[in-house]
Amino acid sequence: MTATDSYEPTALTVPTRSRDRARYDHETVHSILDEAYICHLGFIRDGAPVVLPTLFARVGESLYMHGSTGSRPLLAAGRTDPGLPVCVTVTLVDGLVLARSAFHHSLNYRSVVVHGTAHQVTDEAECRTALAAMVDAVAPGRAADSRPPTARELAATSVIRVDLAEVSAKIRSGPVNDGAEDLDLPHWAGVVPVAPVYGTPVPAADLTPGIAVPDYLTAL
Repeated sequence: MTATDSYEPTALTVPTRSRDRARYDHETVHSILDEAYICHLGFIRDGAPVVLPTLFARVGESLYMHGSTGSRPLLAAGRTDPGLPVCVTVTLVDGLVLARSAFHHSLNYRSVVVHGTAHQVTDEAECRTALAAMVDAVAPGRAADSRPPTARELAATSVIRVDLAEVSAKIRSGPVNDGAEDLDLPHWAGVVPVAPVYGTPVPAADLTPGIAVPDYLTAL
């Protein structure tokens, strides 16, 4: 792996605890971002911290998020040239780690933290690319199987971009880490795997008869 395949660690991206769990390579970071649906967007509003859950998508080395043109973070991102300082976090839970002692309970997880500046996207082509990516983030292939935004819909939607520069991933995997003094305690210990489960697609009540469930949904 070359230097360009990893993000440079910084004071903001090096964890204070469990540094051995940190990852900076593009492959790990991108795989976590591409698997997740929701990110949490943190910023300062009127002197107080605010964290909002929102849909997002990665395109290359940028993250995109959207909202209405009246959204406060979107307005702040486009108000001035410097943009809006933000912290974006994504977490995937892979397992419940149940130890014999309460102290050693944990989660198996994969997470990404992005520090950067959000800028409002003003180029129409970039905006359309970002919105299509967000539709595909929900169900890959869906953007090509739906009507694209009209000019009026684009005018009512704002998109912000955060470039992936100051980034880190953190991963916890593996078994329980009980202390030797607790191994004989009469409590079950182990890991309960956690994974998303997709149910059978439920058609809209007013769906035109004869339209089949698309392959990209049955593939889920």
